[in-house]
Amino acid sequence: MKIALAQLNYTIGDIDANVAKIIDAIRRAEREGADLVLFAEYAISGTPAYDLLRKSTFLTLCEEALEEIAEACTRVTAIVGSPYLTERGAVSAAAVLRNGCVDHIVAKQHVTARREMGFIVEGEGYQTINICGSKVAVLVGNDVAHLSEIDSNADLVVNVNSRRYGKGLLTRRLEMLRSLAFTEGRSIIIINQVGGSGDIVYDGTSGILNKEGKLALIMNSFEEDFRIYDTEAENTPIEVPYTTYNDRTRLVYEAACLGLRDYFHKNGYKKACIGLSGGIDSSVVACLAVGALGKENVKGLMMPSRFSPDESVEDAKALAENLGIEFSVLPINEAYSAIMDTLKPVTGGTEFVATEENIQSRIRTVLLMALQNKDGYVLLNSSNKSENAIGWCTLYGDTAGAFSPTGDLYKSEMYDLARYINSRFNNVIPDIILKKEPSSELRPDQKDSDILPPYEVVDAILYRMIEKGQHREEIINAGFDSDVVEKIHSMVMTNVKKRYQYPPVLRLSNRSFRHECHFPLVNKYGY
Repeated sequence: MKIALAQLNYTIGDIDANVAKIIDAIRRAEREGADLVLFAEYAISGTPAYDLLRKSTFLTLCEEALEEIAEACTRVTAIVGSPYLTERGAVSAAAVLRNGCVDHIVAKQHVTARREMGFIVEGEGYQTINICGSKVAVLVGNDVAHLSEIDSNADLVVNVNSRRYGKGLLTRRLEMLRSLAFTEGRSIIIINQVGGSGDIVYDGTSGILNKEGKLALIMNSFEEDFRIYDTEAENTPIEVPYTTYNDRTRLVYEAACLGLRDYFHKNGYKKACIGLSGGIDSSVVACLAVGALGKENVKGLMMPSRFSPDESVEDAKALAENLGIEFSVLPINEAYSAIMDTLKPVTGGTEFVATEENIQSRIRTVLLMALQNKDGYVLLNSSNKSENAIGWCTLYGDTAGAFSPTGDLYKSEMYDLARYINSRFNNVIPDIILKKEPSSELRPDQKDSDILPPYEVVDAILYRMIEKGQHREEIINAGFDSDVVEKIHSMVMTNVKKRYQYPPVLRLSNRSFRHECHFPLVNKYGY
């Protein structure tokens, strides 16, 4: 049997465009002699569709789309992922289409992703279907983890899925599938979603594992792909083209660019603006924006205050010139003085504290948002996970933006990403930016290290606290200074209210704030 795997980039709610892509792939599969063509989970609707899955009109359109696609399946069988309305509610289904009609509906039994819970219900699970003389077990989503429960007579397992990208998840996914294939003695085909969908990136990386648990085929990551696999041919096992350790930063870069590009294109946005400070975070975001959107669609604003060293402005200019993006310099001294003069009846004569620092940050946001409103630029946030975690940021200041492509990356990972970008793109980030000590530049000679430990320490503690879910005692027992751990913990817990007000953050880790890591807004427990 010849099996076509169509790994496509779908758009949530754009049923007509998704159907057109699917039918084009079916016709290609026919031309190339395929007997079966596979599409990902939620191919028709896009995912995560959230509340759309509660709308009967939307589900009806998806069902009608299945019928339209089925009409194109006269010489080939297709398995297409779609939401499907049942008496109990919507399910995530794999529709088997052949002979011009919808032949089977296979509903997912195990609903494990938070983005689905409450929007779909559990179905009856896998079905074994005869296709071209072979018994094919069709499973949806995480039902593949329950492979031991399926029909032992099935010759082949097809899993339509929508597995998101997260650091380390590709290797973990492959190891799970490899173990299942070897333990159960079955060949497994997984067809995955690819593309950015809001704050989620689907990496694609669909593939086939043979009965020995060896990789027989792997598709491209972070891009559409189409392959034909012949089960009768001699298929030599292949090596995995990536490793979690050596390729992690490359995969993060590609995931961030894809997520950012699709966020813009699927929403009809074209141009991005960024506040360039001459620091590492805004430099990395500017590089990602150029990689995703093209230099002609990115603009930088440099907004120095009286506390900004001339060197920082020059560093930001050098970055912009290296990237070839448009930029403007708008000093904020007059705006700052005007606001402080206005506040004199209330705050006149008081000590220079965080209030005065935050005003500078908020002035910059006013200018950036004016550019967005006036000229159609979309403001990108330049935060990182370390600063988001401990609240090292200003509400309605540097927390502002329509989208944060790096808010799920720790500060140390921002440096890793910067070094990778320089190695790949001829040192576009000036070396001095990587070497300078982190600073908000909101008061004379300010450095982050005036208050914080080195970011290597901060990140190591945060990683244990957030990614590993460790208690303070566990972290201290691992060798970290107790006072530092208590300080970081206190900052994390007292800044939950800030994290509730951040812009959408592209989820690149396994434990993103407001999703896998969700602290209560009101809480007395100490963690």
